[in-house]
Amino acid sequence: MASQASADLIWEIVRSNNSFLVKRKASGGVQFSRDTLNLTNKHSRKYAGFVNDKAIGVVPGEKNGVKVVSKKADAAQQPAKSLTETSYSGGKSARKTYVAVANQTAKNGYRPDLRQAAVARASAIRHSYKETKPTPETKPRGNKAKKAAAAE
Repeated sequence: MASQASADLIWEIVRSNNSFLVKRKASGGVQFSRDTLNLTNKHSRKYAGFVNDKAIGVVPGEKNGVKVVSKKADAAQQPAKSLTETSYSGGKSARKTYVAVANQTAKNGYRPDLRQAAVARASAIRHSYKETKPTPETKPRGNKAKKAAAAE
């Protein structure tokens, strides 16, 4: 059973004011969302997880892993049971993780329109775990190199 009101009606009511909305006047009035079930963090009807009966979120997991949070359409009236979490460990290869996330998103007709966004989010999370390489010292060029060589 779905929620009592349609998702379109809920969106029309809460789109200008909700707890997940972040408004930025400095950047031309851009609006973002802090919803965990929002894959792109854009404030739009398509990605709003709290409005849709079926929603997917990809969040960082334990030990360099990725956790996929999905919303059950049947448990709309039971908030404690409405979310399921699937973890993919960091020890698994990145490609296998992306395929698993894509399959969970698009297989069985869950939300195939969110497949690309879910894989991109999982990729960004996996990439964020990598340590940055230190920048090498710049070598002197031209006249500075000649002066340094003469000083030695």
